Amino acid sequence: MKGPFFCYVFGITNLAIADPFGKLGPVADEGSCMLYGTASDISQQVLRTDVAGMPLEWIDYREAVRLYHNEQVAYACGTRLYTVFGGYSALDGRRSRIHVNSIIATEGTSQGLIYVRDQYIPPLNNRTLFKRDANLCLYCATRFPTRDLTRDHITPLSQGGKDTWNNVAAACRRCNNHKGGRTPEQASMQLIAVPFTPTYAEYIYLKGRRVLADQMQYLLAHIPRSSPIHARLTDHLSESESIFDEI
Repeated sequence: MKGPFFCYVFGITNLAIADPFGKLGPVADEGSCMLYGTASDISQQVLRTDVAGMPLEWIDYREAVRLYHNEQVAYACGTRLYTVFGGYSALDGRRSRIHVNSIIATEGTSQGLIYVRDQYIPPLNNRTLFKRDANLCLYCATRFPTRDLTRDHITPLSQGGKDTWNNVAAACRRCNNHKGGRTPEQASMQLIAVPFTPTYAEYIYLKGRRVLADQMQYLLAHIPRSSPIHARLTDHLSESESIFDEI
């Protein structure tokens, strides 16, 4: 029977994490679970893939530890983000520990997911839309903080336009107000890029809060070379940037 152990990680107390040795009781002393690694903080996400290497989702270190505990991790790659330490075994005195890498592949078949992924249309929200457009206003080509961008319907809803990826663009407030309820042609405005619907792998990237260079390199292999996101991230990698943050 696998029992829990409790840990103290950067101020988080009584956090139950599965015990990989299966012989530990609760740890008596607060602070006996520690977290070390290359990640700057515990919010750094882990990229989960299936056993064939296809990206699935972002998870936090708690979920990663749970997957290790349930023996669902087939292999890991990338850099080591964390080493989570737990309590000591009453039988041999060893301290439990789990190493969490930036990319982990999990067991399980994904044949059905392959079909769904090919037909997948990601849900549309402003955060991923603005990240798709690199926080640029697609009319004046100026980069803005997320809070200063708006969702513009290229063909306005009042003219039969749809709230879909191919009909929306990031726009600054000034350009959106100037365009109003008109099409770009009617407003004598021009888009600097063609809106597109992200693929499954692109959407995984767009959902990431902070993407490490090795995670980005991994995702890049699953993003079409013709994609603007592929070109943008290739440029970032060529400049040896290690973390990709949105403004």
